[in-house]
Amino acid sequence: MVIRLEYWLLGLSFTPSSYCSQPSAAEPVSAPLRELPWGQLNFLHTTDTHGWHAGHLLEPSYSGDWGDYVSFAERLHEKVDKEGIDLLLIDTGDRIEGNGLYDASDPKGIYTRDIVKEQHIDVICTGNHELYKTASSDNEYLHTVPSFKGNYLASNLDIFDPDTGERVPLAPRFKKFTTKNQGIRIIAFGFLFDFTGNANNTIVEAVEKTVQQKWFLEAIHDREVDLFLVAGHVLLDSPEFNAAFKAIRQVQWDTPIQFFGGHTHVRDYIKYDAKAYGLESGRYMETVGFMSITGLSTGGKDKTQRLATPKFARRYIDNNLYSYYQHTSLNETTFPTPHGRNVSAMIASARKDLKLDHAFGCAPKDLWTNRAPFPHENSIFTWLQEQVLPDMITDPDRKDVPRVVFVNTGGIRFDIFNGPFTIDTTYTVSPFTSGFRYIKDVPYAVAKQLSRILNQEVPQLFDIPFNLAARMPVSETTHQSAIQSSDQQQDQPLLTNQNQIPFTPRRNNKHDLTPGYTTHDHLGADGDDTIHSPITFYRVPNVFETRIAFPTTYSSRSEKQGERDPETVDLVYIDFIEPYILLALEFLGTGYEVGDTRVYMEGTSLTDVISGWVEGNWPC
Repeated sequence: MVIRLEYWLLGLSFTPSSYCSQPSAAEPVSAPLRELPWGQLNFLHTTDTHGWHAGHLLEPSYSGDWGDYVSFAERLHEKVDKEGIDLLLIDTGDRIEGNGLYDASDPKGIYTRDIVKEQHIDVICTGNHELYKTASSDNEYLHTVPSFKGNYLASNLDIFDPDTGERVPLAPRFKKFTTKNQGIRIIAFGFLFDFTGNANNTIVEAVEKTVQQKWFLEAIHDREVDLFLVAGHVLLDSPEFNAAFKAIRQVQWDTPIQFFGGHTHVRDYIKYDAKAYGLESGRYMETVGFMSITGLSTGGKDKTQRLATPKFARRYIDNNLYSYYQHTSLNETTFPTPHGRNVSAMIASARKDLKLDHAFGCAPKDLWTNRAPFPHENSIFTWLQEQVLPDMITDPDRKDVPRVVFVNTGGIRFDIFNGPFTIDTTYTVSPFTSGFRYIKDVPYAVAKQLSRILNQEVPQLFDIPFNLAARMPVSETTHQSAIQSSDQQQDQPLLTNQNQIPFTPRRNNKHDLTPGYTTHDHLGADGDDTIHSPITFYRVPNVFETRIAFPTTYSSRSEKQGERDPETVDLVYIDFIEPYILLALEFLGTGYEVGDTRVYMEGTSLTDVISGWVEGNWPC
């Protein structure tokens, strides 16, 4: 392994304008980098970008935009064409919801769908977020699928054609193609996990059933193939991918297989057998995954390249221009391509049209989803619980009624940084359109038990989905040393530096390292391209509750002493969690049903609540 330190040791400096494609983006910080492990066949992989195509404007390590990624891919294509090897680009879904660039437009996505299609992607598939709404599903079918001309695959997903009403595949089930330079024969699939929360204009078939279908069996019986490529918005270690792996292995016991996953928002790498590996490449345009394979046969012609056991390797690239310059051996002058610059200009224009830099107020400090324990003064959930919700969750018709409000932490998608709280910030923190519902006059003796049930603190008869809680950007199975429980860890002082990342950087080889990803995936700790000091993450509950307008108790001198429990309350909650609220109530022996629920604060979403509070409480 080679670690490049040239820029680090020479102390070269660059002006922010030369480093950042988006004018308001933070300047990347130099750091030691590991080289990319180039091979015979190479891949770039993105997943779960969620509209972050402008990059992270306040986080230097992830400040590259989609135009920079276009330039990066084009420069790497120049390299592989010169050397006679191959490069493919993969995207495994959830390109929407989570950033103002997507969510602030009306209709949603009218800018991002044109931006995304500027990148040449060889295999692309859908995620669950593309399917929650009828409109977003139709947009995939009518716009994104045609934009990628046969490269978009939907192996287990159908849609009802919005014009004819006919049930049809969203996109081709699979494709067979050969690589440009070596003629490597590849059969590719594009799956979605066994998702059941889709709108009723789409049908997701279980992967375990799909791999038994005639078309799939015929595809995997093709002997004129050098590699199976299984892309999917699917966990790497999941029943879905295991079913696909076993189905292929039953027919082709020694053909290499490369999996690309998504959905969990983590960097991960897994081995299925000696000739089958899988890669997942993080979230939110923080990561561009790099994967290489050496030792494949090439169209059945060049037998010398094939190895009995091919070599697989991975790297997780921090999405910033410093990394891109290093990995291409180029600089601010030679790196950008005209195409990439044009895409960056498209993004800047869209952001201007959408007024994404308009500030509602200015945050006085950083607030964290997983980098602070809960409860804690630096936790975004504590801020919501103690300040925002008590001020804002009031229905005029029920304002004097005591209420308990439940919000799932998974509805909060990102941190708040010290400084302007903009329209863009609103959507990165809370992109969903979920409103509030309530059940009136619920016995408080029942309502006060819900948190323990929804947070799985007591045995129960139903499962809570993992996406109810805020996700950590690291895998709990491979990062135990970096994860603490909020209720067990002693609070540490949370220090912030100019890079908006907590905790003091550690020393390493006499160089100060910036905090960031220090990935321990299933196969080791040498996957990150950038060497960082580690960050501690904290588990947070599935839901938190806020009690509002409870009766007040007073002393004999009419001094306020505290609150007393009411007999009944309005049980208020984000509508997304209604099924789990009702299940928990059933578990507690009540008879509440959907018909007992009503809209609370009609027309108001959690996003509206947050932006409204900021505007009234955080002046700049």
